[in-house]
Amino acid sequence: MLPLLRPGAWLCLQPMTDQRVPVLLYDGTCSLCNGFVRLLLRIDAGGRMRFAPLQSAPAQEFLRSEGLPTESFESLVFVPDWNSRAAGARLLRTDGALAAFREIGGAWRAVSWLRVLPAIMRDPVYRMVARTRHALFGEFKPSPLGNPDWEKRFIAR
Repeated sequence: MLPLLRPGAWLCLQPMTDQRVPVLLYDGTCSLCNGFVRLLLRIDAGGRMRFAPLQSAPAQEFLRSEGLPTESFESLVFVPDWNSRAAGARLLRTDGALAAFREIGGAWRAVSWLRVLPAIMRDPVYRMVARTRHALFGEFKPSPLGNPDWEKRFIAR
């Protein structure tokens, strides 16, 4: 049977043989950001996504290589393939969040359809929340992950 004719194949972003390692870099001190990561961990049944706090050594090295801020974390960063990083191959703010949903696939891929709205319409709301996220949601207090296997999904903590 052709891969595109498999039942449910239209929901998947990549074929099963895809060897990419998508990584989401997030603010490790932000409760909202950590909540988003925990949501992605729960809904990513295939376990495709990897994660790292922006404050971690691997993320800091990546940010420097991309000329991105290494101290002000008002954006998450989605890297489509951590093992094969091309310069500029990263998505920020709403583009990154929507790419994460698209990567996970399944019914959550529908959320990624919001990218039909231009970033100029999406990102101002993202920036407003990013500026006030610590005041609104507080600082993240580390707690055990809901599933011990999820720890393996972090390239750094």
